[in-house]
Formats: sequence, C-alpha cells, structure tokens
Amino acid sequence: MEIILIKDVENLGYANDIVSVRPGYANNYLIPQGFAKAATASAKKVLAENLRQRAHKDAKILADAQALAATLEALNLTFTVKAEEGRIFGAITSADVAEALAAKGIEVDKKNIAVEAIKTVGEYKATVKLHREVKAEVALSVVAE
Repeated sequence: MEIILIKDVENLGYANDIVSVRPGYANNYLIPQGFAKAATASAKKVLAENLRQRAHKDAKILADAQALAATLEALNLTFTVKAEEGRIFGAITSADVAEALAAKGIEVDKKNIAVEAIKTVGEYKATVKLHREVKAEVALSVVAE
C-alpha cells in the first residue's frame, strides 16, 4: 500500500515522501496516529503542487542548516564532571549535550542528537541531525574536576 508521510518516521522516511508499506501497518498504526495518509491520485497531485511551491523555502532552510552545521563543527563542548580513576559518576547523554548547546545559544532538540552514553573521561563526538540532508559532528571533551 502506498502512503504519503505527514511526519518524519524513523527508518521509514521523511515528511512528504511517498512510501510503500504493508496495509496493516498503514491502516492500524501510521494513518490513525497521524503519521501518514493514503496516496490516492488526487493526494499525489496536491503533494506535487505543494512541493513545487515549497522548493524555494526548502532551499533557504537547507542553507540555514548548513550554516549551523559549520558553526557546530567548529564548536568544542567541555564537560567538567566528578570522576574517580577515569570513570565519571553518572553519564553524559544527548540531553546534556542539548543543554550545553542551549547555553551557547544554539537550540537543538535532544532527539536530534546521537551520542552513546559517555561514562569515562576523554574526547568524544556527537552527531547532530539538523536537516534530512545535513548532519554535524560536535567535539565533546569530558574532564575530571
């Protein structure tokens, strides 16, 4: 069954994509939850017209995401934590990275930050998803108090 995604769905596609899924998945989950709608001929025409009109806006959004990615690539976040013999108490997570970015004036949702739970002192990288085509790597430094 072909559907048009209304929202981004992890491991399936992005908003406004036309994807093919099993009918049960579409009818029982995606459509009732508001993630998708059926891809009828008229819905496809409406989608094509909307995408044509939004192309200019999307180009500006992509340029802004690329500029923010360049800013994030140059950034190095330092976390000072309590540690004993190289192991820290607790962990550094995506929520902590989002909070540190917000302190620098960059608002990023913690859901868009991929970082493994950091439990030792050292240098790490966090991947920040800014746009469907733009991802940035942020350098993280974890040091002991």
